Amino acid sequence: MSHVDRLSDPDIARILTSTRVIAMVGASPRPERASNRVGNFLAAHGYKVIPVNPGQAGKELFGQTCVASLRDISEPVDMVDIFRRSEHVLPVVEEALEHLRGLKTIWMQLDIVNDKAAALGRAQGAEVVMDRCPKIEIPRLGLLPLSS
Repeated sequence: MSHVDRLSDPDIARILTSTRVIAMVGASPRPERASNRVGNFLAAHGYKVIPVNPGQAGKELFGQTCVASLRDISEPVDMVDIFRRSEHVLPVVEEALEHLRGLKTIWMQLDIVNDKAAALGRAQGAEVVMDRCPKIEIPRLGLLPLSS
């Protein structure tokens, strides 16, 4: 990794085992897209994955109704999982911090790094993960599916 997210394997394991609700920004209904594969994996492992994609709003994905933006989510969210290019991450993080009260983790997917967004998230008390994928980390760390 070209950056430092400062998180150890135990940190990542703690984040993934304490998280229950994930808002996935850039969720796609297309099976060939990484966000689709990751969203389905997370839902199959017991997470509630709220898809966020303005082009899919109102449609069902991962067993949940897709919303247009993070501001459309009214329930508590533990983690925002971002599938957007690095240069588009800062506005997502700003929106998440403004509208998702109690947000614990900002997760940027593989190849997504934005140090300014990471610094903002950390300054607001969120843990920040960059350039990692929970679909890789969960089996790598030997984490079992969540129980209800």
